Amino acid sequence: MSVYVDDMEAKYGRMIMCHMVADTEAELHEMADRIGVDRKWYQYPHKSRWPHYDIALSKRAKAVEYGAQEIRWRDSPAIAKRCIAAIEAAQSKHED
Repeated sequence: MSVYVDDMEAKYGRMIMCHMVADTEAELHEMADRIGVDRKWYQYPHKSRWPHYDIALSKRAKAVEYGAQEIRWRDSPAIAKRCIAAIEAAQSKHED
């Protein structure tokens, strides 16, 4: 599974958050389901220009336990762009 969690540490209330991204939207949602993150926290396309979840550090630890790779926060957008390309390719197949 190609899922990644970055090292960003942004405060959100009392929580510290990071990004979770993946090479494909399916992989991203699968990991979110596996670690107990509700789909309402998915950030694309209405809340962000790139597909990701903002997750608490406790969920980050679970994601790593399930195989997510740790990355620097600056690498998240490039990975998310690959996800967007996969989403667009899937949409174009459905349009054909």
